[in-house]
Amino acid sequence: MQEEESSLLIGREEERAELLGAAASRQSAFVVVYGRRRVGKTFLVRQTFGGSFAFQCSGLAKEGRARQLENFRDALREAGARDVPALADWFAAFNALRDHLKGLPAGKKTVFLDEMPWMDTPKSHFVSALEHFWNGWASARRDIVLVVCGSATSWLVRKVFRDRGGLHDRVTHSIRLLPFTLRECEAFAKDAGLGWTRRQILQCYMAFGGVPYYWSLLRRGRSVAQNIEALCFSERGALRTEFDRLFSSLFGTDGAHRRIVEALAEARRGLLRSELLDRLGEGGGGTLSSRLDDLESCGFVRRYRDFGKRAKESRYQLVDEFSLFHIRFVRASDPTASGAWLDGVGSQARAAWEGLAFELACLRHVDQIRKALGIAGVLAGVCSWSFRGSDGRTGAQVDLLLDRKDGIVNLCEMKFSDGPYSIDKKEEEAVLRRLSVFRRETGTRKGVHVTFVTPDGLARNSHRDVAQSEVTGDDLFA
Repeated sequence: MQEEESSLLIGREEERAELLGAAASRQSAFVVVYGRRRVGKTFLVRQTFGGSFAFQCSGLAKEGRARQLENFRDALREAGARDVPALADWFAAFNALRDHLKGLPAGKKTVFLDEMPWMDTPKSHFVSALEHFWNGWASARRDIVLVVCGSATSWLVRKVFRDRGGLHDRVTHSIRLLPFTLRECEAFAKDAGLGWTRRQILQCYMAFGGVPYYWSLLRRGRSVAQNIEALCFSERGALRTEFDRLFSSLFGTDGAHRRIVEALAEARRGLLRSELLDRLGEGGGGTLSSRLDDLESCGFVRRYRDFGKRAKESRYQLVDEFSLFHIRFVRASDPTASGAWLDGVGSQARAAWEGLAFELACLRHVDQIRKALGIAGVLAGVCSWSFRGSDGRTGAQVDLLLDRKDGIVNLCEMKFSDGPYSIDKKEEEAVLRRLSVFRRETGTRKGVHVTFVTPDGLARNSHRDVAQSEVTGDDLFA
């Protein structure tokens, strides 16, 4: 399915400039555009080049080599190539592409291979043929722009970026397309005429993340809750089965990657690799590492460390908003029962999810938080911290910590609330206790500032001074 979310290209200024820079280069360019499924890779490339390609072809999902080659031959014919014989293998296919390009008038010739990982079927020697095409012909010229993309980011990482063969270090431009920021979602909502406030855009972001395709399904005249109900909880909702389709298209049907995500969804702070192994009941450590790399490269999982910990003690946390939302609510819902989401307002489960989903939104916008704090130009490590007492129950934790090079550590308290967040005496004491434990247990010599991140700022009362700084929802839209 094409990832076209609007008639206009929202945001993506840097990525578009990178593509245009590749086209303007005096040398041939090999460009890889990658990112999670539905993020708008195809749309970006087509809009940037105005659909003007010397050749374009999209791989076919779940098809074998013969059908992929037949599709490639059809694309050559559509591009104007004549007398294209049946293609025996991928070497013949790329030779036919070379002959077609050689016959075109002088000037830059852009080749677009969409969903390229699907072309690489078992024992097809696709990568070897691609290597031969690029290294043996295209790279020696000055007029070829080869743009490839695919949602199977893990394939691109293994077969292209980390390739130790003919493609090693051959990519000239690498563009990782990330989901929309809140600012870009706001521009999208305005273009779509949704008529929502920033708070409502934030609420939608907490469920769908910044995936353009999901936002393209939202309808005018409906509230956020009505849109979520229609898309995820109705029997024919367009996103009702999206989670299963997403994982099967990226990682196959064995469900191994999905089980990892489901295990991480139950751990708010994420899990150490050893803890994840215990929960999955798997003995294949190497296999787990590979699958975690796949999920991280596709943007479903982030790897991070606790303050003062070594890299090998990293945690893995589910950060894909839609996956978390589906596992928490959609999967267990009855598609024949109307009002599942609308009726759940105010429930304990909803409140717990809102708190976590807001934290994930903040983690996606750390640059905006740093800007709001006036430290955009200061190097700062992003990590978390936790401490468990000897009784195994008491302790403290901070989910977002900015370890700054200017001698300050920001302990970020991320709180989702309706209206300005009110710090009471009990919470003030808890924050001060957390601050004391952090200083004692880490032995840090840096100054420690408490920062509250909330949608609507802090209520003005006698306890708000426990925070040295605050960041609001508006700041996240910067």
